[in-house]
Amino acid sequence: MTQTPDAPREITYASYLSLDALLDQQKPLSAEHDEMLFVIIHQTKELWLKQILHELSLSMRLVREGNLVPAYKSLARVSRIQSVMTQSWDILSTMTPADYLRFRGELGTSSGFQSDQFRTVEAMLGLKDARFLKYHTARPHALAALRQAIEAPSLYDETLRQLHAQGLSLPDHVIRRDVSQPYVSDPAVEDAWMSVYADTGRWWALYQLAEKLVDLDDALLTWRHKHVVTVERIIGRRRGTGGTDGVGYLMSTLERRCFPELWAIRTRL
Repeated sequence: MTQTPDAPREITYASYLSLDALLDQQKPLSAEHDEMLFVIIHQTKELWLKQILHELSLSMRLVREGNLVPAYKSLARVSRIQSVMTQSWDILSTMTPADYLRFRGELGTSSGFQSDQFRTVEAMLGLKDARFLKYHTARPHALAALRQAIEAPSLYDETLRQLHAQGLSLPDHVIRRDVSQPYVSDPAVEDAWMSVYADTGRWWALYQLAEKLVDLDDALLTWRHKHVVTVERIIGRRRGTGGTDGVGYLMSTLERRCFPELWAIRTRL
């Protein structure tokens, strides 16, 4: 007896993407026209951060396993996403100060400063700061993800372990450091990277990985700078809604580097 194959499931564009649920998530609290843009810009940012975390998780596993070349694709994708996120500030800057002030009071104490996904990305890149945990106690899953990222080796920790494993010896205090603490630049690491850049043919895989890391750091700094400019354009030097110093706080983040030795060696080359 011949069986009739099951009919294919009917999957539409809308059902595959859960569009009805997705498009129902934009709920401005005021009747002001520009608040919709503000909501969509920030929700879109969180979606891109979700994808960045997805890519970083893969690239970190590949680096940990010593599969450096396959990791390049995910890292390059993160850099492209970072570029799109930076460009989104140009869209937000079409909103004037008067536009924003009409609904700013509706934001209460909420602030992008409280984005758990952004803090998790920072931690995975090596910018660890346990002080941010306190902002996420109301969301246990977000708190757990951020804590895990802080307590686990960062992308740079995994990279330095590969540097050591492939023959560029690093001291124990670097390889076995307390990875829950912020990374501190080390002369021995800088010397190891100097060896890589001095003989790129021999260390090609590590050299290319290093440049992919610089791409990430460069893109993060570019995003931060555009954030500063956009915030100052819209609210000037007012304090942030979350209680931060606003532009003053954002300016201070421009000094942070995820991979400090990869910047330092450029002076020595």
